[in-house]
Amino acid sequence: MEQLDEHRILQANAHRNRYMFTLGEFDLPLYMDSIGYNPDQESVDRTKGYPNFHWLQTLEGEGEFLLNGRRYALPPGNGSLLFPGVPHAYAAKGGRKWSTLYVTFGGELAGSMLAALGIRHTEWLHWNQDAPITSQLVQMIELVQKDEDRTGLNASAALYRFLTMVKIYGQKGGRSSVHQHLEKLDPLLHWLDEQYGDPEIGLPDMATQLDISPRYLNSLFRQAFGITAYAYLIRLRIMKSKEMMSFGDNKLSIKEIAQLSGYRDSSHFIAAFGKAEGMTPEQFRKLHGLMI
Repeated sequence: MEQLDEHRILQANAHRNRYMFTLGEFDLPLYMDSIGYNPDQESVDRTKGYPNFHWLQTLEGEGEFLLNGRRYALPPGNGSLLFPGVPHAYAAKGGRKWSTLYVTFGGELAGSMLAALGIRHTEWLHWNQDAPITSQLVQMIELVQKDEDRTGLNASAALYRFLTMVKIYGQKGGRSSVHQHLEKLDPLLHWLDEQYGDPEIGLPDMATQLDISPRYLNSLFRQAFGITAYAYLIRLRIMKSKEMMSFGDNKLSIKEIAQLSGYRDSSHFIAAFGKAEGMTPEQFRKLHGLMI
């Protein structure tokens, strides 16, 4: 839980900790520049911004940001992801003590990876108390304290996990997080895992499982997966069909697999499979060394 991790880091780190990373002979596409804990965050004024991406979150107290002439509060359970070169300033609100956690990072793929996660500019995020964002960052700091990896590879892998965690649990403004959308969809997702083979399933049937409108259901799916509910069902059916074809002792025909996957005839199945995978089911089997 978040609160337990906060206590642990405060007890284990009575002073400021900052860890820097040295890369080897090659640059990583996503690398961690620095990470640390600051029990008494000083005031910062960067008129030219920071050269790398910069995540900063409050552990205790409250901070205040000045960005593009506007002021933003940063209380506990809130974090900011600053993009490179964005002028900003921040300080403890009211001159009181402000404790922070932070990580800075860069790499050729950093910007495109964030864009794929739906983060394309400086963002202000908040999360529920039970979200593992703080605990994940605390674990990263603890790992760095013990790790002697000089290549930065371990730090890069941990950074990727952290950024995906921010995507899953972070909330923008009054909008729900991906995790909250998934919680709402969970009963339907389990139902689809069992009923995907029924060719009669349509959008109204899926909406009925959650007692919501089809329009709202599509909205939930778009926010959680970036696709409509029916597009999710098609992907699920294709995935299940690939599983059926991946068993070495599988002697099911393509027609049988199509029917088990929720298609009334093999022609529709082959067309859907080809559109999704760029190959026919037969080619998929041959690629995996399986008999048709």
